[in-house]
Amino acid sequence: MEFIIMTNKNFDRRDFLKLSALSMGALAMTPLPQSIIGKSGPKYVMVGNKKGVSIHKEATDKSMILYQRYLDDIINVYYEVTGEDGPEYNPLWYRVWGGYVHSANLVTVQYILNPVETSVKEAGQLVEVTVPYTRSLLYSKTYGWEQAYRFYYGSVHWVVDIITGPDDKPWYKIKDELLKTELAAPAEHFRYISDEELSPISPDVPEGKKWIEISVYHQTLKAYEDTRMVLDTKISSGTAYIEERKTPIGKFHIQTKMPSKHMGDGLLTSNIYAYELVGVPWNCFFNKGIATHGTFWHSNFGSQMSHGCVNMRTEDAKWLYRWTTPVASPDDWTKNGYGTVVIVN
Repeated sequence: MEFIIMTNKNFDRRDFLKLSALSMGALAMTPLPQSIIGKSGPKYVMVGNKKGVSIHKEATDKSMILYQRYLDDIINVYYEVTGEDGPEYNPLWYRVWGGYVHSANLVTVQYILNPVETSVKEAGQLVEVTVPYTRSLLYSKTYGWEQAYRFYYGSVHWVVDIITGPDDKPWYKIKDELLKTELAAPAEHFRYISDEELSPISPDVPEGKKWIEISVYHQTLKAYEDTRMVLDTKISSGTAYIEERKTPIGKFHIQTKMPSKHMGDGLLTSNIYAYELVGVPWNCFFNKGIATHGTFWHSNFGSQMSHGCVNMRTEDAKWLYRWTTPVASPDDWTKNGYGTVVIVN
C-alpha cells in the first residue's frame, strides 16, 4: 500500500476536516500538561491491563476498591509505597488521586518530543516511541487515511521513509515486519536509535563461554560469562496453568534475533483490546516462537503471566540482545544463527 503526500489539491474541505480529526486523535493522546514535556518531574504511569486496574483505599488488595482506571489511562503518581501485604515478588504500590494502586499492570511512561530527522538509511532506521502512545494511520486510495494501531512507549519500529502527514507536518512511514503494511505516525513521537547503542557487549568473550539460565520456578534470568554472572533480573515466563502457554523446559540455543517484532493475531485493526503487540523490542528467539524480549504492557516481573515467551524489562532485554550471539548489526531486521546457549529449568 502506497503513501502519498497530501496537499489541498488532493482533497476537498470534507476530506480536510476528516483528516484533521484523525491527526488530532493521533497527536492529543494523553492529558499530560505541556509544562512537563521533555522535563523531569512528576511520575506518570499508564494502565496496560485490558481489564483495567482498581484504586484501593489502602496499599493492600484487602482494602476497599474506590474506583477503576482503564486500559491506556494515564495516572499521576504522588509517591511509591511498599505494601505490607506484598505480594512478596512485587510489593510496589503507588499513591494516586484518592487512594493506592498496585504497580503490576502499570508501566512508567514519559512524554518526550524529539527533533525530526531528515534522512533514513536504505536498510531502514530503528526508532523508539517516547510518548505514552501514538496512533498510527493507514492510507489507501479507496478510504483515505484511517486509524490503525497504537504504538506504545518503549516499543521499537522500522522507519522506511519521511513523509508529510495529514496535518502537513513530518511523519515517519513505518513498516510492520509481520504484515508488511506501511503505516505513518508523527515523527516527533519517535527517537532514532543510534548504531552505537547496538554495539555488541563483551564481543571478546568466546561464544562457548556465554550462557543464559532461566528459572521458571524463581522467575529469574541470569547471564554468565564462564562462571561469572553478569546479569541477574526478574522475568515473567509463560502462564503455568495453561499448557499451550507454558515456557518450554530444556537446553536451547538462540536461533533468531529481531529488534522489532509484531506479536499477536496478525490483524490490521485500531481496536486497542485486540491481541496485537506491535513493535515488541529486542527479541532473542530460542525455541520456535518463544523468545526473551522487552515488555511495554506490564511491570509484574516475578510472576508467570506471558503466552510462553520470557518477558523482561526493556532495558534488560536490550542488554541481552547486544550481549548474545548471533551478533546482529543495526541494519538487521532478522539475524539467524546458532547462538548463545539458553537453559530453562
